[in-house]
This record gives sequence, structure tokens and C-alpha cells, in this order.
Amino acid sequence: MGNVRENNCTSVPNNKNVDERTKEILKILPGGDCGGYGGCQCESCQACAIAIAQGASIALCPACSQEKVSALAELMGAEPVTIQEKVAFIRCAGDAAGKKRLEGCSDCEEAKKKGFLKGECSFGCIGLGSCIERCKFDAMSLVDGTVKIDKEKCNGCQACLGMCPQEIIVMVPREATNFIPCASQNDEETTRKICGSGCIGCGDCEEVCPENAIAIIDNCAVIDYDKCVGCIACAVKCRKKIIVDELHDLTKLKENIAFVRCRGGKKANAKFKALGVETCADASKIRNEAMDLCQVGCIGLGDCTKVCRYDAITIADGTAKIDPEKCVGCLDCVTACPNDLIVEVPYAGGKLVACASTYDCDEKLRVCGEGCIGCGDCASNCPNGAITIKDLHAVVNGELCENCSVCSYMCSRTALVELVVPEANYLQRKAMGI
Repeated sequence: MGNVRENNCTSVPNNKNVDERTKEILKILPGGDCGGYGGCQCESCQACAIAIAQGASIALCPACSQEKVSALAELMGAEPVTIQEKVAFIRCAGDAAGKKRLEGCSDCEEAKKKGFLKGECSFGCIGLGSCIERCKFDAMSLVDGTVKIDKEKCNGCQACLGMCPQEIIVMVPREATNFIPCASQNDEETTRKICGSGCIGCGDCEEVCPENAIAIIDNCAVIDYDKCVGCIACAVKCRKKIIVDELHDLTKLKENIAFVRCRGGKKANAKFKALGVETCADASKIRNEAMDLCQVGCIGLGDCTKVCRYDAITIADGTAKIDPEKCVGCLDCVTACPNDLIVEVPYAGGKLVACASTYDCDEKLRVCGEGCIGCGDCASNCPNGAITIKDLHAVVNGELCENCSVCSYMCSRTALVELVVPEANYLQRKAMGI
């Protein structure tokens, strides 16, 4: 029993006077004539049929389903062949490859010759859709500059492969459910800056995979589908949450999420908006004590919201606020925040301190009505000793915290907030062994 498709259709003539067996083979083949670009390497479906009739592999046509290959085996009186049905997949989900700048080019090849600028991904999809013209089965479309593949319509003929100058179209098993839509070879810092959908090559997925089915190759994770069993380990562990998982909801299956260590950005937000400042990064450069503002708090101009792919961050009362149900823990916002206010916390429920200021009590009282002043009331009343005062503000030990809410009652500044995790998520995580 084999599972390898042989490409041995070489110079078989496209003869109109074909025999009856060839005609029967043609009826079984999917048709569509890939124009000599398909995986069979034949110039036409008829040439492919002739090759099979003359002894080529009954699995010569990669667009044939298992049912069709079995039908050909019966027709030819050949040994059954087990194949792995495959479909095309594009290893890119971002817009960083200069798509907007290059959209006036006639095709992807011309666009690539123009070259990529600093800040653009030279490994991604250009998005002009040159590959689409090769598809004879209406399985590819261009939606807002992104090439989409309809898995149900794609029959795996492979005609689109050679059309992509970026070589980011690959064949994956039809039954696969986990995918890594990235081919970038950039380092983590570069990828973080230019693409929210890019793999940073951290290796977390490789480390956690129980089947050793993932490897980091040229700074990018690659799945070996001969080993992959479709579990959720890589999708849950992925720091960037870019691994596509068709079976599970990534907004629920997560170990960690982001948290903003500030609740009092209203004053700073209003002042910088009045000055015409548009980004948090620019505001941070000119903020000083003479402005009577907290020097480390949220500015609320939305640098973090711009990079969030899950609509999990909003600006409320001049302060960034994260929806724990929508956040998947990709941490792109952590990188975007110029004040290091956004941190990674366990998605497990409990109390968190929404303040990062280490200034003294008098300064906090002067510039902010909500920041932690380090009074220690929460720490001295915590029944589990889960709270300590460090650098003039409270710190909660999540492993000791039982979410009893005593600290919240004691806090006069509302700096302690609760990370609420729905009971349904607890049950789901428990059932899946997370």
C-alpha cells in the first residue's frame, strides 16, 4: 500500500484517437485541465489518462480523491493505493508584505521585482492574486487584498504552487486542523514590529508538542503533518496565537492574558489630546513632572488597540482596558505599550493590582485618584498572606490568592481589581486537561 503520488507523465502525446480504457479513465479523473501546471506534470487531463493507461501510477493525478483512485485501481486491475488527500494552504495571514504600496502592479512577480522596503515583510503574500488565475476549480479568491482558499472547492491539483513568486503556497492534508500561516524568516523583534500575524520563532509550540511534530526552521514554526495528531497543545501555547486551530475557540483556550496596570489614565489622556499628541509613544517622550501627571501611567491614545487582532482592548475614560474573554494572550499589546504597563497574567481568576507606580504616597495622591499608595491595608488583612508591599505598591501572589475579596473591601483607592473567568471556561479547561 503506497501513499506517494508519482510524477511520471513526461511526453505522452495528446492524441485524439485514444482507446476505450483511456476514455474510461478520463471519466474518473476530476477534469479541469490544469494546463500542464498540475502535480501530474502532464500537459492535459487526456495526457494524464493516457499515461495511466500505459502503466503510470493510478495516483498520478494529485486532484483525485481516494474514491477516484480506488475506482481507477478497479478499472485497471491494479493493486489498491492509499493516498493522503491534500489541499493548498497559504503560509501568510498578514498585510506586511507591502500590499498597499504594490497594489498597482500587474502581478505578484512584477511586485516582487520592485523589492520590499524597510518595515515590510519580504516573505509574505503580496496579495495581487496571481495564483488565482491558475485555479480552474474556483477555489481561490481575493478578499481585501488577501488570497483565500476554499478548502471544500480545492481538490489539491497543485497548479497554484508554481505561480507564487514568494513560494508560500504549500500542500497540507485535507483532514489537517492545525496550520501555521507564516513563512517569515525574520527575527522576533522584527516580526513583532512589522506583523501582528507573524511567527516569532520562540519555540514554545515545538517544546510542548507531544508528537515532536513542530520544528523551528529559519525562525518560523513548521508542522510535520506525518506526525501531527491535531491536538490543541501548540495553539494554546503559541505566544502570538497565530496558529490556526479549526476545532477550538482560542479566546477560551488560553493559559495567560494581558493586563493593564493602571486605572487612572483619564487626566493624562485629556491633556495630551489637548496638545494634539496622537500616540502613546510620542506622549511618553514629552511627559514630565511639571505637567502634574503620573509619569508611568496609561496615556490612553491607543497604541495597544492598533495592534490587537482580537478587538480585546478598548480605551475607556482615557485608559486602556482589556476584555479577558476576548484576549488570547498573544501579547502584541505588551510590545506596543511604551510604558511597560501591560503585563502577562494567568487566566485563572483572582485579584490584580492595577497600578505600576513606584512613586511615594504623596506624589501618587497628587497626580492620581486611583493608584495604589502602598498603605498596606490589603496586605495586613489578607487571610492567606497573598499580598505584599513592594516598591511602594501592592503585589498579589496569584498562587496564594483565593479571591476572597477581603483586599477589595479594604482598599480605599479601588486599585485592586478582579480578573473574572467564566465558570464555563473552568469546566472546559478541566475537561481538556489544561
